[in-house]
Amino acid sequence: MAVTVPSQGTRGRARYRPMADINVTPMVDVMLVLLVIFMITAPLLTVGVPVDLPKTKAATINEAIEPLVVTINKEGKIFLQETETDMKNLVPRLQAITASKPDTRIFVRGDKAIAYGEVMEVMGTISAAGFSRVALIAEMPHGAPLPVPRPAPEPKPEHR
Repeated sequence: MAVTVPSQGTRGRARYRPMADINVTPMVDVMLVLLVIFMITAPLLTVGVPVDLPKTKAATINEAIEPLVVTINKEGKIFLQETETDMKNLVPRLQAITASKPDTRIFVRGDKAIAYGEVMEVMGTISAAGFSRVALIAEMPHGAPLPVPRPAPEPKPEHR
């Protein structure tokens, strides 16, 4: 909104110059509303099959490319991403999705209530199909510090 203010020091006709101020209150209001919306919706964006993962202190994996996720829930049902599938259709679906690229990263999530053998059976089936980058996913325990990577030990000099 522009307001005119009379100039000082002029005689006769007063000169007016426009005063332009930006009103930031509406912008702040909009930003606060967006912040609240994102804070509410962010936890809802976690997609996938709900699984109670076992806890571990292993280092986290940081990778830019999103991997495929195979999930085994507590009833023993197998899911590829969020789609339920059975063991005989798992490998053909993986091959169709990855276009037969064996270096595609595949994560296996298994509920801690199921038998270890069921998780290993799924991993073995995926590995036998030629996928070499298969890994297990676990959950970090609450309050546990992140593991610090240790440097490789220096080679000992040979004495002759």
